[in-house]
Amino acid sequence: MMRYRALFLAALFAACGGEDAPFDPDQALRDPSLATLRAPEVFRVKFQTTKGDFVVEAHRNWAPHGADRFYNLVRMDYFTNVAFFRVISGFMAQFGMHGNPEINRIWMRAFIRADPTRESNRRGRVTFAQAGSPGTRTVQLFINYAHNANLDRTFAPFGEVIDGMNVVESLYAGYGDEAPSGTGPAQGRLLFEGNAYLEKFPDLDYIVRAVLVE
Repeated sequence: MMRYRALFLAALFAACGGEDAPFDPDQALRDPSLATLRAPEVFRVKFQTTKGDFVVEAHRNWAPHGADRFYNLVRMDYFTNVAFFRVISGFMAQFGMHGNPEINRIWMRAFIRADPTRESNRRGRVTFAQAGSPGTRTVQLFINYAHNANLDRTFAPFGEVIDGMNVVESLYAGYGDEAPSGTGPAQGRLLFEGNAYLEKFPDLDYIVRAVLVE
């Protein structure tokens, strides 16, 4: 854990102008250009949620650009108080839109390069969502509830839930998709209003924090 933290801070210090430059986590969160640290080949992230904990194991060789972005977001504490805003039983649980609309606006065009699909979207696999093409991935992710092989053409998993899949499957799914398919939050409003808008959906579950584990 300490080794990962040291590597991350060193990269951020260099990006800010040198190893002796002060590190401001809030500045890092507000500047996607600092999210450039290469992830370890394999790493684990523990998600503490309102339903319990689960652990994701990421594999950089599955989807390097996706794994790197995920690693940097975790290091920046991006996922703190982030909602599982789109949970569809038998399909997937989606998250990644920030509770602060200013942060959402900063990251909405912080695209990462496409990754070829090397692993299938099986149950428990974690994958970045996208707005059309694979080159439009930013910060939204989903966890597959089933083997969604139909997504494999353009959606590249970078990790999988290795512990606590029962927690993931217990996330509140009563709202389903947004209208007209369901009664869930509208992504456009969440983008520009953040968690204040989600107060209209009191049963949603949230990430309390996501942290790297050894």
